[in-house]
Amino acid sequence: MNESKSQRKKSSKLGKIGQTLECYTFLAPAYVVFILFIFIPVGRSVYLSFFEYSLLSMRAPFFVGFENYMEMLNDKVFWTAVKNTVVYVLGTVPFRIALSLLIAVLLDSGRLYFKNFFRTCYFLPVVTSMVACAIIWRLIFDAGPAGVANRFIGIFGGSPQGWLADSSLAMLSVIIMSIWKDLGYCMMIYLAGLQGISPELYEASSIDGATAWQNFWHVTLPMLKPTTFFIVTTQMITSFQVFTQTYVMTGGGPGYSTTTLINYLYELGFNEFRMGYASTVAFILFIGLLIFSATLRRVFQAEELY
Repeated sequence: MNESKSQRKKSSKLGKIGQTLECYTFLAPAYVVFILFIFIPVGRSVYLSFFEYSLLSMRAPFFVGFENYMEMLNDKVFWTAVKNTVVYVLGTVPFRIALSLLIAVLLDSGRLYFKNFFRTCYFLPVVTSMVACAIIWRLIFDAGPAGVANRFIGIFGGSPQGWLADSSLAMLSVIIMSIWKDLGYCMMIYLAGLQGISPELYEASSIDGATAWQNFWHVTLPMLKPTTFFIVTTQMITSFQVFTQTYVMTGGGPGYSTTTLINYLYELGFNEFRMGYASTVAFILFIGLLIFSATLRRVFQAEELY
């Protein structure tokens, strides 16, 4: 009896070890990709941030300590890029979330016809190339009277504007394009969240005499809290990494009016070939996004949602 029990224990342990190894075997490709293409490059970037290194030089990286960080603190272009990035984030994320939630609620209601058609129309920009969309919107914001935007405001008696050539309007133009581009993605996520809300909750609130607005405020929004946390976090991270829109539409100009952190990082690394300083900017952006994500998690109390 004792021998059979010990054999069962050994077999059960071996079975658990086998299951664990099987799980790690399935996860191994993802771990390998993460280590090779994320963990090692991030570690290399942190390492290079303490060195002076040029891609054009055959010389080994020269250790400079914290000089790159001190230079960054006194770099006016860096702080301009930080300001532009923050303006872009604040100009896109809140409006994109609000509009996508509004559209999702309308599409989820039973009062709208041709729902699938409208869902497809809103989602088409999401699956369209960012470069293609940026080129199209660059034509829309053409400074001449032939531009679609200038023709539209001309209907109401407005004068043509130099949208992408005017430093006061260039960032606004990029923000409008970006809201349009990713609106469908947030809308689809919200639609999935809305369809996961039990109808019994609305029935119970209606029995208590709740209005449509009260249902939305006290039932819909609280139940969408996990969805909102996911959308806000991903959209914030994506917006802080904006590059293609500004690179294609404005090239970071006029002046530095639309130069974001990633645009500046690209300029430092691949135009000026200052990989050490570019790695410093990248590392600071990484730390900022890490702190920001942790703050959002705390605000939304994400640990209680899962």
